[in-house]
Amino acid sequence: MAENRQDPESPTPESPRTDGAGPAGPGPRHSAVRSLLRLWPYARAVRGRLAVSVTAATLGMLSTLAVPVVLGLIVDGPLAEHDLAGLWPLVGLLLVLGLVESALFYTRRVVLARPLAGLETAMRGDLFAKLQRLPVSFHDRWGSGQLLSRATADMYTMRLFLAFPLVFLIVNSVMFLVGTVVMFTQDWRLALIALAPVVPLFVLTRRFESGYSGAARLAQDQNGDIATVVEESVLGIRILKAFGRHRSMAERFRAQSQELRRTELRKAHLLANLWAVIVGLPEIALACALAVGAYLVAHDELSAGALVAFLSTALALRWPVESLGWLLAYANEAATATDRFFEVLDEPDTPDPGTAAELAAPDGIRLTGVRFRYPDAPEDSPDLLAGIDLHIRSGETMALVGATGSGKTTLTALLPRLYEATAGTITLDGRDIRELPRQRLRELVAVAFEEPTLFSATVRENVLMGAPGAGEEQLRTALATAQAGFVEKLPQGPDTEVGEQGLSLSGGQRQRLALARAVVGDPAFLVLDDPLSALDVHTEALVERALREVLGTTTALVVAHRPSTVLLADRVAVLADGRIEAVGTHQELLRDCAHYRELMSGEAVLVPEGSSA
Repeated sequence: MAENRQDPESPTPESPRTDGAGPAGPGPRHSAVRSLLRLWPYARAVRGRLAVSVTAATLGMLSTLAVPVVLGLIVDGPLAEHDLAGLWPLVGLLLVLGLVESALFYTRRVVLARPLAGLETAMRGDLFAKLQRLPVSFHDRWGSGQLLSRATADMYTMRLFLAFPLVFLIVNSVMFLVGTVVMFTQDWRLALIALAPVVPLFVLTRRFESGYSGAARLAQDQNGDIATVVEESVLGIRILKAFGRHRSMAERFRAQSQELRRTELRKAHLLANLWAVIVGLPEIALACALAVGAYLVAHDELSAGALVAFLSTALALRWPVESLGWLLAYANEAATATDRFFEVLDEPDTPDPGTAAELAAPDGIRLTGVRFRYPDAPEDSPDLLAGIDLHIRSGETMALVGATGSGKTTLTALLPRLYEATAGTITLDGRDIRELPRQRLRELVAVAFEEPTLFSATVRENVLMGAPGAGEEQLRTALATAQAGFVEKLPQGPDTEVGEQGLSLSGGQRQRLALARAVVGDPAFLVLDDPLSALDVHTEALVERALREVLGTTTALVVAHRPSTVLLADRVAVLADGRIEAVGTHQELLRDCAHYRELMSGEAVLVPEGSSA
């Protein structure tokens, strides 16, 4: 990313990552329990239903443990004594236990379904709200697929953990403890044999957890990388097809899919090894217990019913033991998903005063000693903006010109605080923009970017995004100013859906709607980044004529690349080497500034890659 920063006006897509590390690094690794405990503030809202679910599942499991006791009574009682009359009540009791177990497990699922869906919605809402608050510099560092995977797949993983694995980690632990007590009451010798694998299994699961956690995190990050590739391919499908690059993109996707496949196979290998031991050791222990039990029965040291009851109890504990591998695996998946979720929520917000501040006397826009460098730029690289001093008088339109890569777009992004200046101050009518709440600042400063972005919404919704409280008359005026008469010819007029990224419209139409969005709220300060670049000569002339009226009522900074746009301004500022080289009228600069003459004549040389500009 650092190389792209040398030319911020011509960004390139982020290079794919295949190392599994998050854009800001996964942070220090800690236990799965510690990670999962961070979900408690959200889970607190459903703690009552969670307790009911755990209780219902626990009672259901305990009813399972009651079955071996009843079987022991049947073997030593009615069957041993050939008492059919005494058999039926015990058979009926087994039936009741089965029905109770089914009802309790049904209750467990039903009682948690709705609240956990609401919990997932709340968490996703918090994540989305956080993403909207975070500065643009954060989004520059993170791939869109990484954020998308956190808002979808990771949310599902966390919700499913609370609905099933968490409940059964608790329930199975209780069942195992109760079952252990029951086995010791039945015969302590057989219990010791059956429980012999507990210690080696504990050591194995600890080793498994440390290895599986890293693989799970790597797989989730690789899923995010793949999501980024898919999104880029869909949004850039026209470019890929036009240049015949769909095969190379498919190869890139295939390579990342293979990386994910290898990671998933590694996870499967780890889990298979664990399961083999979890299933194998208890089976060997149970076989030994059966052999010893048969010997004790043969020597009249144990009744047949007691042996049946013990073996039935041990078999009932197979599910809690055998499910341990899957539950631990999913717990680690949920823990890494939780880490990824809170990596975003833990990102610091840019300080916001939070209280409205009135502007001072009219003074326009003033930049004093403004410096800026991107956070991910190499340490030894110079600042992109190296001390900007500029005063745009109140009611004045200032054109900003400079070679490609000189930092014009970056400078305009500092005014609405899309980026924070590294040093220096920026004031609007005498008020430091850092003292203004962001909402108030962005009501005062309207922006139209060179690359117009539209959303999957109607024309009306896209334009009124610049002034949500604007009425129909303001909408029509803004569309007229931007010469967007084509809107009336759309199927539903202003209520026509423009499609994702507005790709159903031409580039010029999108740019005119973006311009309408900037002027619809009659902003006090207007920032236009080459707003006419995609227009034909005839439309450009019409827009310029309408823009003159708007610019006459506001204080504006206009990034210009062509003389026609420069002529909209009262004065012109020339940006070079990170500083304002000259300020004056168009005619003055043509006379006195050689660099400006080169820019306006089209003879300017592009800034070399890696230069300070």
